[in-house]
Amino acid sequence: MRIFLSLLAVAVATAAHAAPQQPLSPTERQIVSYVDADNERGLVLLEQAVNVNSGTMNFAGVRQVGRIFRAELDALGFATRWVDGEPFQRAGHLVAVRSGERRQGPHFLLIGHLDTVFERDSPFQRYELLDDSTARGPGVTDMKGGNVIIVQALKALDAVGALESMSITVVMTGDEERTGGPLDLARAALIEAAEAADFAIAFEDGDGDPRTAVVARRGFTGWELRVTGRPAHSSQIFRDDIGAGAIYEVARILNGFYERMAGERYLTFNPGLMLGGTSIDFDTAQARGIAFGKDNVIAEHAVVSGDLRTISIEQLEGAQAKMRAIVAEHLPHTSAELRFRQSYPPMAPTEGNERLLGLFDQVSLDLGFGPVTAVDPRAAGAADVSFTAGLVEMAIDGLGLMGSGGHTVGETADLRTLPMQTKRAAVLLYRLMRAWGEGAGAGAGAGAD
Repeated sequence: MRIFLSLLAVAVATAAHAAPQQPLSPTERQIVSYVDADNERGLVLLEQAVNVNSGTMNFAGVRQVGRIFRAELDALGFATRWVDGEPFQRAGHLVAVRSGERRQGPHFLLIGHLDTVFERDSPFQRYELLDDSTARGPGVTDMKGGNVIIVQALKALDAVGALESMSITVVMTGDEERTGGPLDLARAALIEAAEAADFAIAFEDGDGDPRTAVVARRGFTGWELRVTGRPAHSSQIFRDDIGAGAIYEVARILNGFYERMAGERYLTFNPGLMLGGTSIDFDTAQARGIAFGKDNVIAEHAVVSGDLRTISIEQLEGAQAKMRAIVAEHLPHTSAELRFRQSYPPMAPTEGNERLLGLFDQVSLDLGFGPVTAVDPRAAGAADVSFTAGLVEMAIDGLGLMGSGGHTVGETADLRTLPMQTKRAAVLLYRLMRAWGEGAGAGAGAGAD
């Protein structure tokens, strides 16, 4: 692996000082031709998948979409299995594995997801072709389009004989939009695949701009703050033996978060819901609740729930320590408890990820699609690729179908990006396979030109 990384670093550095566009090899030209010829079938597959409702909690729908993509991967010679989601209260995941003939070759992990944010009761249910290059539909970009690109890229590699020499695991989760729990079970299959992989390549739509890709994502950690105060008649508030009550205490804490933590690069913390009063009934799972209180009674209870987003584990731990310290500075006769909920880890920017972006950028240039730069991590939310951080040498995301309006009834895809993204992904995988073979001293190997 060290030899390969060195060669890749040289290749990226050389590309940066070479002509912007280099000629494709004969095999790469065959990949491009195949993608163009097969694009109509990709569009049919996209419409088929979008027209099946697979809101995260529609387990039957998620499984049905899984069967659609499972059939495609079965046809390519992958050994496929369905991971039952009952232990983590979701539909489950599709996992497909194909081992290449050269055991010393790289192992690729390709990541997608089957579910959408649009449940069975959503009015947004069908694929609609708006014109010859635009389609609207639930999950068309997030991320059934990305799943189609995975399949289409693998078909192109198979058509030129390259798939025979490649070791690939495909994981399409069934709960990316609303992750099941406990999290260690919900992401066990993905983490296991990452531990065996050298590269993680994910097919979310990033920021919807084909000129960008994602090499760093901020993690998401939920938090819940519960505060109690001493109830009494409002005329007695601030008395030495009564204090300020729960609502003033929660206001102090939130203001402390803002004053001491706002402005740190890549760090955000958002209180999304707050209840306070004499009594509260808060349902954490549903993120809703009821509060009762009277103007002439000092509030006894308050609760706030929110999120914390960080670029690295170190930043996460530092932010949590600051938040706990602020909470501990209680106003008189109040108490507070801060709990953090395990969620998506951060994917910090790494040298390996940057190198992979450099190679992807060169692939795009050579295909005539222009340069690709990194998305600002503040514009990239949490995603499944983050679970590969620290487990793979290189990771990249945002290679999916591009468009706009994600997570809304205006979710729209630019269908012109389907063959473009497919070509980029297929050639990237092909070049990584060849570079690995050269780095291992195996010669050009299978699929070389």
